[in-house]
Amino acid sequence: MKKLFALALALPLTVAALAATSNAALAHGPSRKKASVDQIVAAPPDAVWAIIGNFQDMSWHPAVTKTEGTGGNTPGATRTLTLQGGGQIAEKLEKYDPDGHSLFYRIEQVDPKVLPVTNYSSTLSVAPTPEGGSLVTWKGAFYRGYPNNDPPPELNDEAAVNAVTGVYQAGLTQLKALVEKPAN
Repeated sequence: MKKLFALALALPLTVAALAATSNAALAHGPSRKKASVDQIVAAPPDAVWAIIGNFQDMSWHPAVTKTEGTGGNTPGATRTLTLQGGGQIAEKLEKYDPDGHSLFYRIEQVDPKVLPVTNYSSTLSVAPTPEGGSLVTWKGAFYRGYPNNDPPPELNDEAAVNAVTGVYQAGLTQLKALVEKPAN
């Protein structure tokens, strides 16, 4: 009888604990998203890196009208990108590997109306292909621009992934055109 009584007391506590756990799972905020775009460029990695390897110059991207920064290519360097529509993105260089043709940076500040993300970090790298060209990879991880549940459509997960993927595709398409442009 004592065991049955103890079980009867424990059952409501177990049910309450399970309910609290599942409610916490439902109240969970956004999850980290990722985007990655690869581009094959018919040029050796050194030629591609000569264009994209300077953290202080993003003039190769069609959406960027101006890059202003300090610190060169040293980790801790900063830059502010001014975009076609007038928005700005403040970024900080975290890692720079010129021999490995790779740089890693974070967005320090951006209006979600300009790019609907938060807590964004990204790597831009160039690797040789067997054909003598380059594989350029631009990948990032981020959260959507609206940190709470039930985001508006322009700040939801899909909008964030689509925006970042679009930035990468536009930049790498332009890079390919610049590098492969025939000499006059």
